[in-house]
Amino acid sequence: MTYKVGLDIGSTTIKAVVLDQEDNIIYKSYERHKSRVREMALEKIVELEPMLKDQKIKIAITGSAGLGIANMGELPFVQEVFATTKAVKKFHSDSDVVIELGGEDAKIIFLKGAVEERMNSTCAGGTGAFIDQMASLLNVDLETLDELSQNYTKIYPIASRCGVFAKTDIQPLINQGAQKENIAVSIFQAVVDQTITGLAQGRRIEGKILFLGGPLSFNKGLRQRFIETLKLKDDQALIPEMGPYFVALGAAVYADAENDSFSFRQVHDALKRSANTKVTTAGLPPLFHSDDEYMEFKNRHNLAKVNETPLDGYKGKAYLGIDAGSTTTKIVLLDEENQILYSNYTSNKGNPIDVVKAQLKQIYTINPDIKIASSGVTGYGEELIRQAFHLDHGEVETISHYRAAKHFEPNVDFIIDIGGQDMKCFKIKEERIDEIILNEACSSGCGSFIETFAKSLGYDIVQFSQMGLVGKNPVDLGSRCTVFMNSSVKQAQKNGATIEDISAGLAISVVKNALYKVIRINDPEDLGKNIVVQGGTFLNDTVLRSFEIELGKNVVRPQISGLMGAFGIALIAKEAQPEQSTTMTMKELEEFTHESRVVNCKLCTNHCGLTINTFNDGKRLIAGNKCERPIKGEANFDIPNVYSFKYSKLEEYNDIKGSGERGTLGLPMVLNMYDNLPFWHTFFTELGFDVVLSDKSNKALYNLGQHTIPSDTACYPAKIVHGHILNLVDKKVDRIFYPAMTYNFDEGISENCFNCPVVAYYPEVVEANIDMDTEFLYPYVSLNNRKDFVKKIYKYFKEKNLGIKRKEIELASNKAYDKYKQHQHEVDEYAIKALEYAESENIMAICLAGRPYHIDPEINHGIDRLITSLGCAVISEDSVARNSEFKKLKVLNQWTYHARLYQAAKYIGTLENCELVQLVSFGCGLDSITTDEIRDILKENDKLYTQIKIDEIDNLGAVKIRIRSLLAAMRNRGEVSE
Repeated sequence: MTYKVGLDIGSTTIKAVVLDQEDNIIYKSYERHKSRVREMALEKIVELEPMLKDQKIKIAITGSAGLGIANMGELPFVQEVFATTKAVKKFHSDSDVVIELGGEDAKIIFLKGAVEERMNSTCAGGTGAFIDQMASLLNVDLETLDELSQNYTKIYPIASRCGVFAKTDIQPLINQGAQKENIAVSIFQAVVDQTITGLAQGRRIEGKILFLGGPLSFNKGLRQRFIETLKLKDDQALIPEMGPYFVALGAAVYADAENDSFSFRQVHDALKRSANTKVTTAGLPPLFHSDDEYMEFKNRHNLAKVNETPLDGYKGKAYLGIDAGSTTTKIVLLDEENQILYSNYTSNKGNPIDVVKAQLKQIYTINPDIKIASSGVTGYGEELIRQAFHLDHGEVETISHYRAAKHFEPNVDFIIDIGGQDMKCFKIKEERIDEIILNEACSSGCGSFIETFAKSLGYDIVQFSQMGLVGKNPVDLGSRCTVFMNSSVKQAQKNGATIEDISAGLAISVVKNALYKVIRINDPEDLGKNIVVQGGTFLNDTVLRSFEIELGKNVVRPQISGLMGAFGIALIAKEAQPEQSTTMTMKELEEFTHESRVVNCKLCTNHCGLTINTFNDGKRLIAGNKCERPIKGEANFDIPNVYSFKYSKLEEYNDIKGSGERGTLGLPMVLNMYDNLPFWHTFFTELGFDVVLSDKSNKALYNLGQHTIPSDTACYPAKIVHGHILNLVDKKVDRIFYPAMTYNFDEGISENCFNCPVVAYYPEVVEANIDMDTEFLYPYVSLNNRKDFVKKIYKYFKEKNLGIKRKEIELASNKAYDKYKQHQHEVDEYAIKALEYAESENIMAICLAGRPYHIDPEINHGIDRLITSLGCAVISEDSVARNSEFKKLKVLNQWTYHARLYQAAKYIGTLENCELVQLVSFGCGLDSITTDEIRDILKENDKLYTQIKIDEIDNLGAVKIRIRSLLAAMRNRGEVSE
């Protein structure tokens, strides 16, 4: 008898299927290999020896980790998509589309019409590894995550591009007390979104869908999100029993087509040969060359310490500091001599309130008579913890960390703090924070990066970190993102690298990411002479040593490195001691209860998703709001906001109706239309069209066009265009107008006036990827030259048989040009008044500098309202761009929107109470140039540079920290009052 064996050796699991001669499945298995890929392949064959020993064997190997094994053993290999297709055609031939999710791989196979196979390339955002990471973040196993997801009441918008973005959205939800059920289902929805946009890329997923792979087979909640999102009927969602093993099944089917058969001994010896083959690669120099070198390192860093004294029996005043971080909670209790009475460093485990409550009770248990004279909290969970436990002070974490660093090095001129998934760097000049650098959307230079790998390899973080100190040939992993690094680590293991070498290599990678991707140094001397490193990640000696080697200089690492935020806020609380502390007593803690519920705010059309935390004393904390309105009853409308002004001015065009004698014409509110709407709306209204605008942007509108997005690398403002176009189709307009515009208006502030390629030519993308019956007009036009515009648009309208006379176009265009200029003037005037108001009220103004479409609340996620809620006026880049004389720059200045940024930066440099915050949409290649130039312009004028990257990420927790840090730096410079 001939048995057919399929081995699917993936990134995280090994699956095996055995078929008999009649294609009956007589064996199947699904196991995690923990990177022991070659060893487990051999062990699997040994396990099957009783079944296969006396039979002929046809075998094929597949999977991302299978090719090397097949090559070394000279066994047949089949590409996994081909294997899947083989099995589908044999066992489920009526399928239209296959969606398969694996450990780090995701694929869609379209079987009807033009057969197409699409796989993820470098992003594991929609895979099992992503789900694993998110479950770990919530401190639940995969089974519990699935159960939680089936009892949800609300779905939060969570970025689906990768795990790092998702964490940025999820962590504040955890800290705000959001229910785990709602976070769990939101994680699964993020996987669905990533699959639809990242893999389908514009092709509709319809018909009968076959769901394959472990994550889809084992997670009912994930399948349900796919079914509801794709609007599948019961007979359209096919969930085969063999789903987890399907690729291995396909490999077995493929093996049957192979002419060669093997004996059991041949297969066994081939896999044994593969398992015993060691591949070595040159590594990096070891971190320590001798024991003496290591001891000198340890002794030097032991000098930066804080004395400890027993809490039990202490009679004096005590000062409490809590750092409610992104993944951990740190607590420090100081005595009157700044000695540590008590400290704790604990994982949040998805519920920071329970952690803080338990620690406070522990303090009171050890010393029931302790008198907490002052208390403070800092970090992501600052507002929640302060409200919950009646703490006296709250301070943004940047200031807390700076205060702690000064305690150990009074002349500190650079601080780098690396936490679980946050990185903060401060340049200190004249005893004030001169520049703040935070990681925006990547945590590959942070502690969770190493911790995730340690867990995946079966080690705790402390054990894994110590192993790196003795690595003889650290693996060179470069400075790359977490997802890319997974593949590099797996390859290093396949090549025989030891765990010690991998640990050291990851630590070196963290340092390189921090220095070259976040801080972006050119020369280590740029960091200054007195460098203090802190944060839990620097407790890892492997990271600390790598940092010193990379810089070529020694640094100060306090022994309480992981507690510095808590230590700093405790010092601040001590210095700002109230007459009577309100910190909870033991009795109050015993009576303490906390409940959270999710609602949608109805006070404006944004309908923010709010988490309302209610405490037993009746106090409430509302989180998730993008303005102060749900808290105070109304937003602070007294503070000028150019973003709000511009958006409301554009909304007024909804009420301006044309005669409609030429029918209805839709204008999508996207990209450059936010700049040019006054022109186009006036132009077509004057021509006798009833102009209809697409609806306000929101997540539902984005989802409407999600299936037509052809590229996952486009920025969110581009992706949302698809929803706006389909929204106009649904409005039954006669035609849609969305012109392609290579050039913008020439404003005399740049050497040329190009639109960026996405803005200029996205109408072509729309035309190629959206099937619609509505007539779609997308002429190539320029508004720079009136005569040329009239000539070209007249010719285009004539070709489209619109029956519009040239004279009509001339008259309409004249009014349109006038309207555009009037709109510009009104915005500029409003900005002048906003700056005057800020100066008269002695408040700070922030130039929120981005693109015209950044005024869209869905795209900016309410950052402008957040800033006004913090007491700052908001202006925009275009509203002040014409206030500076145009001068040539170091870069080629040929993009109008970017030229506005440069001009705004120059103008802000002349103002005392104003700073610039640059908004960057992820995916914009041009910003890699503009950011450095804007930073340099601001530095020349002794201004801080703050950049905020926005995309699908909806939570403003990290943004709020950045803005508050900027305000604190301004206060320290004496430029703005408290």
